[in-house]
Amino acid sequence: MKLNGSIAAAGSLLFVATPGVADTYDGFGHMTWGGHGIFGGLMMVIFWALIIGLIFLAVRGFSNRPDTGTGQTAMDILRDRYARGEIDEDEFEQRRAKLESRKR
Repeated sequence: MKLNGSIAAAGSLLFVATPGVADTYDGFGHMTWGGHGIFGGLMMVIFWALIIGLIFLAVRGFSNRPDTGTGQTAMDILRDRYARGEIDEDEFEQRRAKLESRKR
């Protein structure tokens, strides 16, 4: 699956970014954004962006949508079958005529 490298990279970054995300309070009840000032806030944004990105990749990767196929048209398949000898010339001409009449 193509997503394995992306997921591994995002997971590694998430592991590194996690300590900066932990919100802490100083003794006066003020949140210090992980004790890292604005950098902690930035890390929190990166953390949530990674979480949302991983969810998006997982849903897209595991969805049950059909593949786009090989890009062959019905006429290409018909020509291939004729070339391989699976159908004779009469059947090829009948099916070709039907396909061309459907285009109009």
